Amino acid sequence: MNIRREIIQDYLAIAEVNRLAFGQDNEANLVDEIRNSRRYIPELSLIAEVETTVVGHILFSYIDLVSEETLQVLSLAPMAVLPDFQKQGIGSALVKAGLEIANVRGEAIVIVLGHPQFYNRFGFEASVNYGIESPFPVPEEFFMVKLLQNSQQNYTGKVIYPPAFAKV
Repeated sequence: MNIRREIIQDYLAIAEVNRLAFGQDNEANLVDEIRNSRRYIPELSLIAEVETTVVGHILFSYIDLVSEETLQVLSLAPMAVLPDFQKQGIGSALVKAGLEIANVRGEAIVIVLGHPQFYNRFGFEASVNYGIESPFPVPEEFFMVKLLQNSQQNYTGKVIYPPAFAKV
């Protein structure tokens, strides 16, 4: 398996990975909308490939954390692996690779809405532990944050996602 930054030639395969993993077009459309926005970070849109087949994709992009000031922080969404390749460590490898790149870039925190039993192993914790409020009515343990090496200030506030996320 190889993990690398996406290139234009991967776009159709990435859309198909998201469609098959989620059983709908919403996440594939979200990736396209983020790519065409100022919140897109090319270095943090990664694919996993086996031989020459794209089998997984992860996207980190900017969202807002609003309190007295508005800060740009990272969102991890979506992350998808083809059904036939799930439960083989591909998603974990994508998360690790993305977090390493985010650290090198000097990013401070990553927000994710997902399964705690998966994301806790990477150091994600319930966002309420840090005074970070979810914009979604979900159980607290599913909305998580990971502080990165460059997280030196106290990040608190309410997370605001760009409009593209409302369609997921």
